Amino acid sequence: MDSIIKINNISRTYQVGAEKIYALRDISLEIFKNEYVALMGSSGSGKSTLMNVLGCLDTPSGGEYFLNNINVAKMTDNELAEIRNRQIGFVFQSFNLLPRSTALENVALPLIYSGVSKSDREARAAETLASVGLNDRMTHKPNELSGGQRQRVAVARALVTNPSIILADEPTGNLDSKTSEEIMELFAEIHRRGNTVILVTHEEDIARHAHRIVRLKDGLVESDAKNPNFNSKQLA
Repeated sequence: MDSIIKINNISRTYQVGAEKIYALRDISLEIFKNEYVALMGSSGSGKSTLMNVLGCLDTPSGGEYFLNNINVAKMTDNELAEIRNRQIGFVFQSFNLLPRSTALENVALPLIYSGVSKSDREARAAETLASVGLNDRMTHKPNELSGGQRQRVAVARALVTNPSIILADEPTGNLDSKTSEEIMELFAEIHRRGNTVILVTHEEDIARHAHRIVRLKDGLVESDAKNPNFNSKQLA
């Protein structure tokens, strides 16, 4: 299998006054194309910091990070922004939708930065919204949508650039249990279509949807194993 992410001895430290805080300590990890991985850990474990590094939202203090065989650890902010826009689709707990824009406009937004024409943006956004079951909600604004529908818009926005990785940070944190299951089914479908999915969560019942679970504690990888509860039928 080809690796899509490879990090070697990654560390991330913060200086708070005279004290140095170690958020990540010498982490090495490899994630392969079309894997479905959950990053788990309690508050302060380092999972959010690791997500920010993997998502090219933050740069490590030390170590190497290869994304699709490109070393991104030493890139400038502008170079990281370009990599993010081309290779990574983000889904956040709080949806992060523009309140005055329609679902179609929210989904088309990342394509503006890619220089796609307006007609092509709208066509691709409409196609992607339809793929997540929202072809009848394209002209609705976020306040006219349920929480689950808003998260589907956010998922469509993450998918519209055809990224190689979907990075989801607590994507069901603001949803009820029934809607959470529906959103997790959507991620399973995205994975079946060929995307690499990385899910950041502290909830065991959400992590069980992944087929590999990496647990962090105190900035270190505590365990990294296949999910024994993963149902292989989910890949069918």
